Amino acid sequence: MKTGVSRKWILVDSKGQSSLLDLDKYAIMKRVSIHARDLRILDPLLSYPSAIFGREKAIVLNLEHIKAIITTEEVLIRDPMDENVLPVVEELQRRLPLPAISLGEGEDDDQPVVNGTRNEMQTVEPTEFPFEFRALEVALEGVCSYLDTQTRELETAAYPALDELTSKISSRNLDRVRKLKSAMTRLTSRVQKVRDDLEQLLEDDGDMADLYLSRKLVAGVSSPLSGQVAPYWSPDTSSIRSKLLSKASRISGITHEETDVEELEMLLEAYFVQIESTMNKLTTVRK
Repeated sequence: MKTGVSRKWILVDSKGQSSLLDLDKYAIMKRVSIHARDLRILDPLLSYPSAIFGREKAIVLNLEHIKAIITTEEVLIRDPMDENVLPVVEELQRRLPLPAISLGEGEDDDQPVVNGTRNEMQTVEPTEFPFEFRALEVALEGVCSYLDTQTRELETAAYPALDELTSKISSRNLDRVRKLKSAMTRLTSRVQKVRDDLEQLLEDDGDMADLYLSRKLVAGVSSPLSGQVAPYWSPDTSSIRSKLLSKASRISGITHEETDVEELEMLLEAYFVQIESTMNKLTTVRK
């Protein structure tokens, strides 16, 4: 008897709150406004290639163990109980909420009272990437860090095995190196797929613009390119966002829309560099 696909999803909203959902494909399609063919890409029982693409109201992401649908206000992730998915969910819960910044903090006595309320009670949200980009960043970080960890583990095992084979050629040592080489070939293929997806996305401004769901929502129209397919944590990775925003704020002489694409391009480029570094490690070991 064929086992059916799990209907379990975990939802993480803009406040970082999560909830488990048991939804069939029709409920998911209605909730996030995607087609059945888009949802099939996230089916763990089907061998679809990795992908990141935008639809009218959602980003569909299928990279390694992360199979997610991102909207402007929530993230839906498949197989929430997977041990490799849990760290990503925890990071989404931590980083999706936008903290409010108090004005006039520490200057209570000098602040004027307006309508019975001091200015320090007012809050503003810091300049940030839109929700969908923050969620996308966490997903990319999770995938790239996961693949890099696996690469380092293979590195750690490969060099001693090669040294031992060099000092003593035996069937046992040969078999060990053969298995490591096979594992490295499979891992290289997986890393290459993620690298190619990011490169393909970076080469098309239209595909990148199509991922900006908030802009399409504000404009009140869907992107003309909607529907086209573009193709573990590191402690300091979370600082990528603030560095990108700082750089983007210095960009002048371009429109707001172009700035948004520039910000996303810098975000994707950061993880492209990371996955390229992982690929280089694998290439070095294989040589």
